[in-house]
Amino acid sequence: MSVIYRPALARDLEFADSLVVSSINNLTERHGFGPMAARSPTLFQQFSLKDDADGLWVAEEDERILGFAWSWVCDDMWFLAQLFVSPDHQGRGIGNELIARTLDHAEKSGASNRVLITFSFNTVSQGLYIRQGMFPRFPIYSVSASREQLTGSWNGSRYDVTPLEEDAGTLRRLAEADRRVLGVSREKHHRYLINNGGVRGFNLYDGNDWAGYAYIDAGGHVGPLAVIEPHAAAAALTTALHLAAESGASRISAFLPGAGEAALKTAMKHGMRIKFPMLLMSSREFGNWAQYLPRNPGFM
Repeated sequence: MSVIYRPALARDLEFADSLVVSSINNLTERHGFGPMAARSPTLFQQFSLKDDADGLWVAEEDERILGFAWSWVCDDMWFLAQLFVSPDHQGRGIGNELIARTLDHAEKSGASNRVLITFSFNTVSQGLYIRQGMFPRFPIYSVSASREQLTGSWNGSRYDVTPLEEDAGTLRRLAEADRRVLGVSREKHHRYLINNGGVRGFNLYDGNDWAGYAYIDAGGHVGPLAVIEPHAAAAALTTALHLAAESGASRISAFLPGAGEAALKTAMKHGMRIKFPMLLMSSREFGNWAQYLPRNPGFM
């Protein structure tokens, strides 16, 4: 039978996540990094499906999902969160068909910038994206350390914190900060994170002045994090790492843009080490990346 390409349904998401995890681990093992992905609840996929169902597609043959593509839009930015094909069905043109449908989603949205984060060693995918007008901008490093390594190295300035709450004033402030740092509002994504029981969000204060925000999940992962001034990045990351360590998680992790020197220096000073490199690609340059740490390659 031929491959069928159709909009994703809620019942597809768990199987699609299994396909994505196996595809990532196949790729990272072939490049000597070992398995890196693990199954997780499909909460953000479900949120995106309800928010904009046009952004999620599956490739199916004989009622088996062979590929999955997922994109979302904020203002004039279209972001490709995932595009994976089962390793035993690559080379059949499935990836090209899926990206055609996601790019149609970008076109219909009117987005002027197309963005994604991919593995820096995934040269086949990079070639595909370059042919579609998205170009490499800078590396993003996955870094981590054990909780014990971090708790033994605290130094440097830290900010005061208060919990983020879903009120109009807070959401307006978060949206304004994202417009300043990224050029787009991500208010709907803040609503999602604030209401996600596995994630804690914090306001960062330098005295009486609001400096930015940070999120920490139950597994000790930091991000997203944004500060409204470049000089605030080091203290903001130190604060977030301290909060992550206080959570009791055995390992603390983050994604750090290569364009963010202060955050990279702070992470290395606290004993964090690079696990693997990724790459941000886009159709045009955007954002102040010394002031923003992505959550993960699907959320940005």
